[in-house]
Amino acid sequence: MKLEYPDELKYLDSHEYARLEGDIATIGISAFAIDQLGDLVFLELPEVGDTVTKGDPFGSVESVKAVEDIVSPVSGQILDRNEAAIDTPEMLQEDPYGEGWLLKVRVDDESDLDDAMGAKEYRSLVEGE
Repeated sequence: MKLEYPDELKYLDSHEYARLEGDIATIGISAFAIDQLGDLVFLELPEVGDTVTKGDPFGSVESVKAVEDIVSPVSGQILDRNEAAIDTPEMLQEDPYGEGWLLKVRVDDESDLDDAMGAKEYRSLVEGE
């Protein structure tokens, strides 16, 4: 399976991504991380109205192999969470950058993503090129 890394996203070395549209960031987990985890069985996300802090874990994803923290690429207030992904975590494997998003966050400071990687840099990191 060829893994994709959309150019419009910013990536963390912990494998989360953010798509910034205005002051709203859509946060998810990269296809690489999902591929490494294997079959997903459980997803834990915070409630709408909670806040997340850049660099801090906000939830976890559990596979048959491991439990991994999900780290926030930005600080801000949660506007929406993907209830369908909580009910059906395996949907992240099918469409990690579309239907498999996790949170939508109103970003406190758009410069939070200034130190995140672009797609080319992230691909080099994960594919070891």
